[in-house]
Amino acid sequence: MSLRNRWSEFSPMSQTDHSNTTRSDAVVLACVGLTREFVEGGKTLQVLRDAELEIRAGERIAIVGESGAGKTTLLQLLGGLDLPTRGTVHVQGKNIADMNETERGLLRNQALGFVYQFHHLLPEFSALENVAMPLLLRKDSVQSIREQATTILQRVGLGERLNHRPGEMSGGERQRAAVARALITRPSVVLADEPTGNLDHNTGERVFELMLELNREYHSSLVVVTHDRQLAGRMDRVLRLTDGALTNASA
Repeated sequence: MSLRNRWSEFSPMSQTDHSNTTRSDAVVLACVGLTREFVEGGKTLQVLRDAELEIRAGERIAIVGESGAGKTTLLQLLGGLDLPTRGTVHVQGKNIADMNETERGLLRNQALGFVYQFHHLLPEFSALENVAMPLLLRKDSVQSIREQATTILQRVGLGERLNHRPGEMSGGERQRAAVARALITRPSVVLADEPTGNLDHNTGERVFELMLELNREYHSSLVVVTHDRQLAGRMDRVLRLTDGALTNASA
């Protein structure tokens, strides 16, 4: 069945409470000795070396550093989108290196959410359809998926934009839809790579505040790569990547 056919029954639904009430300080994501090397022109380039990190449930962490310091590489490794040269990444206690690509994909769907500088919404689908897509890998009914997508879009202030396509939405609205898509699966951790980088200051502030509010409501940990020291200062911890080394830093 095509995606378009799968969405043929979609229409706005009444709001349903799917709030996550779980509270814990358990470690939900950790890496040990994380190293990533690339070979270019016969030479080995070490982008990340021996990174150590524990992320607890509900924690907010900022990662700062100069361009090219390896911040995006670190997020890709933490999210199972790339595999390390050495070291381990555990998500909910599971070593992602022990999984095949299908298993890693399922773990990402169940435990992780991603927000990027660009929204990456599919232009031919509505906000409702885009946000609901991560739930297609599950066995929920179409009605349940529709209800969950409607609820979270209403929560991020897009209740009047359910059937609008990305081209019919502002930059801030598109990024709010991307945040909703990242959180619809109620992930343990949201990994965000410069999520306000393409927005003007005021719009970026509103989107970031929304992410903090949802972090508190859903108790999903939040890891944000940012160049904005003011935004970084609002997190629980600030880490700095310098020449591939991850260290504590003051915002």
